[in-house]
Amino acid sequence: MAQWLLSAAANPRVARAEWERYDIAVLACGGVLSAVRVPGELVWAAAGTEDHAEADVFLTDWLDGGAVVMDRRASFYYFLVPALMGRLWKPKGMRGVECLGPGSYLGVPLIDHTVPEGRAYWAVEMDSPGALCWPDEVAALLQRGQTALGSEVTPRPVPRLGAEHFG
Repeated sequence: MAQWLLSAAANPRVARAEWERYDIAVLACGGVLSAVRVPGELVWAAAGTEDHAEADVFLTDWLDGGAVVMDRRASFYYFLVPALMGRLWKPKGMRGVECLGPGSYLGVPLIDHTVPEGRAYWAVEMDSPGALCWPDEVAALLQRGQTALGSEVTPRPVPRLGAEHFG
């Protein structure tokens, strides 16, 4: 999985060194993956808890596979999605939600950082190389969070992607 993630780095050797030195490597979005950045408050509203460990269990149960990184310092969750999503889906009307595609970068923790400690960790572990979140599940989670927060905004529909866009 680490090798697959490093394939998203502009320079895999530099990214590996970043993991060794800082525990976080910078990966480019839009090549092998994109990411949907979601404010913690929206995820916690959907999960019905602000406890990180409980929210992680909720996310694991909600998603049918995929991987999610949590940046504790910034309080953002990053749902890893197929690269094409960064070009096709632009969420509007949802404060703080952004689909990161070409030209965007994402700090990704070491694969074994799976508990809510340090700067960032895997809230939902990647269980195999290329295992990405299904965009419609992410959109449904956003809707649930918006509803729980009492917002009237409905996320724009995500483009339908087939299995060929995953992994």
